[in-house]
Amino acid sequence: MKTMTHAAAAEVFNQDAARTRWHDETLWFVRQKRDRAAQTLPEWETLRSWASQIKDHTLSHLDEYLSEFERNALANGVQVHWAADAAEHNRIIHEIISRHGIRRMVKSKSMLTEECGLNEYLHEQGIEVIDTDLGERIVQLRHEHPSHIVLPAIHLKREDVSETFHEHLHTEAGNHDPQYLTEAARLHLRERFVAAELAITGVNFAIAETGGFVVCTNEGNADMGAHAARVHIACMGFEKIIPKAEHLGVFLRLLARSATGQPVTTYNSHFKKSLPGREMHIVIVDNSRSRQLGREDFRNSLKCIRCGACFNTCPVYRRSGGHSYHTAVAGPIGSILTPNLDMRAHADLPFASTLCGSCTNVCPVKIDIHDQLWKWRQVLAAEGHVSWTKRVSMQMAAFVLSRPGLYRLAGRMGRGVLKTMPWLAEHRWNPWSKSRALPEPPAESFRDWYLRNRKS
Repeated sequence: MKTMTHAAAAEVFNQDAARTRWHDETLWFVRQKRDRAAQTLPEWETLRSWASQIKDHTLSHLDEYLSEFERNALANGVQVHWAADAAEHNRIIHEIISRHGIRRMVKSKSMLTEECGLNEYLHEQGIEVIDTDLGERIVQLRHEHPSHIVLPAIHLKREDVSETFHEHLHTEAGNHDPQYLTEAARLHLRERFVAAELAITGVNFAIAETGGFVVCTNEGNADMGAHAARVHIACMGFEKIIPKAEHLGVFLRLLARSATGQPVTTYNSHFKKSLPGREMHIVIVDNSRSRQLGREDFRNSLKCIRCGACFNTCPVYRRSGGHSYHTAVAGPIGSILTPNLDMRAHADLPFASTLCGSCTNVCPVKIDIHDQLWKWRQVLAAEGHVSWTKRVSMQMAAFVLSRPGLYRLAGRMGRGVLKTMPWLAEHRWNPWSKSRALPEPPAESFRDWYLRNRKS
């Protein structure tokens, strides 16, 4: 999946300045909707604290709640499977498909199946999977990966969608009307829903107390697939478990408001057992989550409810696009989850951050995202996964910053260079100045100003 580093891919994304600006403004608009929605609940911060505490408790008793969930799901007539990694997850699903001789299937949005590369795996086996979330279907037709966990096609404009639908669905060329395009997608997907013999969904919350699970969508596509098909497979990372049904009230009030600024998701669908003559399967996946659980500094990342709020607020994500993260889960949360899967392949991602802390401020379950990004940098450096140029530059910076006299001398020299020879800093070989205008240098440092004015 990875083709280039985040910095290189972001540079490509930024070549289209108008699109970059539009992407930035659109996501910030969603962030503002989140803020307005949060302000309508006086108990918002209390809900965040409760959600965080529930997740803390669950992660500390995960074996108990997963065992309870399995017992209750089996009692409900659901078949439960355990997958240690992505490969086993894909094999289990392929075995179910093969056992039933199924050739037509639909899938609702599931970041776990993206993480496991399920579509690509099944394609290699000659099995076509149709993604039924509208954004997912658009990027699937374009042979792209989702760029956002909630808004998979946020990197595309209506003109892009129109061209894609004209090519694949034979819609009218140049017709960019959203209602027309949505209607075309509806007709296209309705045929797939009716013909599908198997449906795959994700899981937003699995309830240990009942053995049931909840899937949240705005389009109802998970319901359409699961109720029309004779076999339903739900795929979940083991961190999706919560102890009791009463806890759903906390998480459902946080999820949609944090994701899109809605009071609640349009469809919160509860699944517990299959209809007579049909089958329901749940695949519970580890895929290095247990390793993350064992990392004291990073276990909080498993609280994530996949709302995408950290994406919408992150100044780096908004200006670099989701595909620059070369991983299924992009953005700040992806940058602390994916190094756990493969440090070497994803060593660049924790550095794709300003550490401003906005991601932590908006997280509905209070994950300390920016702290974990900083801590991952220390781990990656200690493990030797940082480039020699970054290591040398950091050593030089540490040398200067730990010597006050040298630091003041460097500051005076830097101000002089920026005043008299700005071209020494602003050139194409300096990555910092490629997309930034350096500020006008001050006449003196704050320290000099303070020493001169402290008596007054």
